[in-house]
Amino acid sequence: MLQTLRRAGGSLVMTVPKAFIEQNQLQEGSQVALLLEGARMTVSAPPKRRYKLEELMAEMPGKLPRVEAWDTMRPVGKEGL
Repeated sequence: MLQTLRRAGGSLVMTVPKAFIEQNQLQEGSQVALLLEGARMTVSAPPKRRYKLEELMAEMPGKLPRVEAWDTMRPVGKEGL
């Protein structure tokens, strides 16, 4: 795929193809990694961070919130299956 460089201020810029943006769930402000090897530049989207339950629980302040009578509530999604 060929891209045309454009001037923006004192820099040259190029656009990122929409397919790459969607495939990697990027948005304005997202960071990407650039690997420069001679005349070659490779752009990579960093992998999405995968959280473990233990990590999320460790970030909870104090005790876990409690909902009274949660075990008698009607299902609101697929949890009743």
